[in-house]
Amino acid sequence: GIYSDRHGRKKAMIASVSLMCFGPLVIAFTPGAAMIGVAAPIILLTARIMQGLALGGEYGVSATYMSEVAGKKNRGFWSSFNYVTLIGGQLTALAVLIVLQRVLSGEAMNEWGWRIPFIIGALLAVVAFFLRGSMEESQSFEQAKASGAELGSTRMLFKQYPRETFTILGLTAGGSLGFYIYTTYMQKFLTNTAGFSRDQATELSALTLICFMAIQPLLGWISDKVGRKPVLLFAFGGGALVIWPVMTSVAASTSVVSVFFIIMGAMVVQAGYTAINGVVKAELYPAHVRTLGVALPYALANASFGGTAEYVALWFKSQGIESGFYIYAAALMAVGFLVVLTMPDTRRHSRIQED
Repeated sequence: GIYSDRHGRKKAMIASVSLMCFGPLVIAFTPGAAMIGVAAPIILLTARIMQGLALGGEYGVSATYMSEVAGKKNRGFWSSFNYVTLIGGQLTALAVLIVLQRVLSGEAMNEWGWRIPFIIGALLAVVAFFLRGSMEESQSFEQAKASGAELGSTRMLFKQYPRETFTILGLTAGGSLGFYIYTTYMQKFLTNTAGFSRDQATELSALTLICFMAIQPLLGWISDKVGRKPVLLFAFGGGALVIWPVMTSVAASTSVVSVFFIIMGAMVVQAGYTAINGVVKAELYPAHVRTLGVALPYALANASFGGTAEYVALWFKSQGIESGFYIYAAALMAVGFLVVLTMPDTRRHSRIQED
């Protein structure tokens, strides 16, 4: 975030995609422990850290860049494609998994097949690298640089923009938890709790993700017409109300079709957050600290609440109180609802001045 605010969105996105390419390549071609001993897990951990840094750095700068170049009239619509492409990446990973499960035996998958997705990821990163090299820098960054505004820092973020920063923390806690529940944890929930086969769970996840991806631009477009705040209220208020009936209904159902529509209904509500969360965060900050403002509080809350979703859910399950996780998720979404009530509608009060 700091690098992007000081040196440009384009350079930061090129840096993040370079790490994205290098990390998977290292994983794909690292020999096993039988050949190089303890060096294998050390190299693997280092490469995974590179991937984490790349992903963490990518979100803030890409959400900022898309919000800045979209134009005021259609900013919600165009910035929603940030999550379209994010979900598209998850779908690509699922598609590769489905194909490999159909083509390779379990033994071949364990021996060498698991390396294939990392090679594909590295090749896609190379394509993205060349695409980003031809991009233009955003006008917002150029004007902030020319104005000589004080360069952004973490201290400035919390000292000068505490309300905006804690607003993002509150929004991301419930929003990212809901996103991980429906897009990542749900696949395991379908197998471990609902009793569906692994193949059924994988295919259900793929179908719901396709629909979830397709609906993002619609919610972004709606936010351009009615404002960001009503859409966020729908997402968090609806999310808090539906999480319990959705999870209990999925757990009790034996019909693949019924489960698809139940999950899809929940994802429509969740899309009210995912479609516009990037643009809302970008509109809260001035350009000289915008990427850091989008990235850092998002990353803190995402790691604390979204990234731990599976661990917390499985802990509740291990204690014999799986429904406690539904209450936990509903409470965080209710917090998000209260945060939205206290914030301005960023479409009307945006700090992105340039079209």
